[in-house]
Amino acid sequence: MNILILNGSPRKDASCTMKVTRAFLAGLTREGDEVETVTLSDMNIRPCLGCLSCWGKTEGTCVIKNDDIPRLKEKILSADIVIESFPLYFFGMPGVVKVFTDRMLSMLSTYEGQLPVVGTSFHGIRPGVENKKFIVISTCGYAQTDLVYDPLLAQLDIICGVGHYTPILCPQGKTLNEPTVAHRIEKFLTKFTDAGNEFRETGHLSDETVMDLRRGPFPQRTFGILLSKFWEGERGGERHV
Repeated sequence: MNILILNGSPRKDASCTMKVTRAFLAGLTREGDEVETVTLSDMNIRPCLGCLSCWGKTEGTCVIKNDDIPRLKEKILSADIVIESFPLYFFGMPGVVKVFTDRMLSMLSTYEGQLPVVGTSFHGIRPGVENKKFIVISTCGYAQTDLVYDPLLAQLDIICGVGHYTPILCPQGKTLNEPTVAHRIEKFLTKFTDAGNEFRETGHLSDETVMDLRRGPFPQRTFGILLSKFWEGERGGERHV
């Protein structure tokens, strides 16, 4: 199986979200699988021009040729599973992921006035992409995933269609690199490894698993104490990753 990880965190491998992604991969992968990680902030990705040529005269091909998008599209087309890994930034995806997402417009069918159908991509997906497994793994610094992820999920629902991608959302992300609770975090991450194994065996995650993954590692009061400690360190000049 060919698995492509698109790391959208500017913090690269130090990303808390990549820690969750690696835990998920530990359950998902088997000997012989090919896993490649691409860090989007290392790529040359020019912004979309909004010319819509990929919907017209070039039919699915972007007119921008002198950046890394053509190579990234080849990797996506060769993958069985594509995983986007990124933190929640101001209730949405980080800027580099948004620029990348805009450039994926060429993978969608041309909009010709068709009415949206609930549960499907608003535009429709071009052949060669529609049957791939797409997973989004994201952490946030909030105590819960309710409400704060609604704008991001609404965008993904319209692009992909409800049920045509798997969102794995993890709250309390600021605690994942806190050394004083490392043992608790290591135990917490095992449920993401179990989820990876479930996805490998069944091709999807049950509703129960999805909801369990959205439960943070700490009760509200404990999380509040840890978050206060984090910001005290930041204000005092102690750098947290």
